[in-house]
Amino acid sequence: MSVMPFGDKSLDLSLPHVMGILNVTPDSFSDGGSFNSLDNALQQTEKMLQEGASLIDVGGESTRPGASPVSTQQELDRVLPVIEAIKKRFDTIVSVDTSTAEVIRGAAALGAGLINDVRALEREGALLAASETELPICLMHMQGNPESMQNSPSYQSVVDDVSGYLLSRVAVCEKLGIAKSRLLLDVGIGFGKSLEHNLTLINQMGRFKELGFHLLTGVSRKTMIGDVLNLPVSDRLFGTMGANASAYKSGSRLFRVHDVKPHVEMLALMSRIEREI
Repeated sequence: MSVMPFGDKSLDLSLPHVMGILNVTPDSFSDGGSFNSLDNALQQTEKMLQEGASLIDVGGESTRPGASPVSTQQELDRVLPVIEAIKKRFDTIVSVDTSTAEVIRGAAALGAGLINDVRALEREGALLAASETELPICLMHMQGNPESMQNSPSYQSVVDDVSGYLLSRVAVCEKLGIAKSRLLLDVGIGFGKSLEHNLTLINQMGRFKELGFHLLTGVSRKTMIGDVLNLPVSDRLFGTMGANASAYKSGSRLFRVHDVKPHVEMLALMSRIEREI
């Protein structure tokens, strides 16, 4: 089904949508420390919404390579006031980027519309908490954990291994009563993958679309862009757009990005061209 509910709103996922990244952390790889005050977070939210973002993804725990976990209380203190303020001030969908049961419940109570979990609900209590919210959930693949995930990642077949893992998490969700219609998938670009693994996953994104789920792609400013183009984080916009354009052509419709306006414009044009075929 193309129209998917996200809490008090819904999106037509036959069309592309941009998810604006709002990291309320001191140590995220690209924008750590930029938006970890409430005023700055709200200003960035307003900017991204004006530029056309359909969702705002709020995260309080960095999952960059080498990142250490934060305490539950730290994450709650970072995330919940921002979600509450956004929902009071703006008419938009808020996604909560978390793996923590208490944050899932707290965010849902404040009006969050999507649970975006890089650990695919594997952290203790997260599966039950997510099921209780009745919200949609994005399940992402990660090999290992952020502290060590880039230490020589290996796969028998990256596409088969990632799809097998995601389907296994879908089965766990279904066993607890979470309907497949509530689930989205994310292949986890940069999360325990080499450059070749990442490029293969983007190239083969259509294989994941064939699994029968809506897809979210998160490749914004990531190391693979820098590795291919030999560019620092600040200069990876065009490479990010190229990767997301490829993912769109293969069926992805949700795009988690730092740079909203250029992606909204690119995807609007690609979608319009596609409708003429």
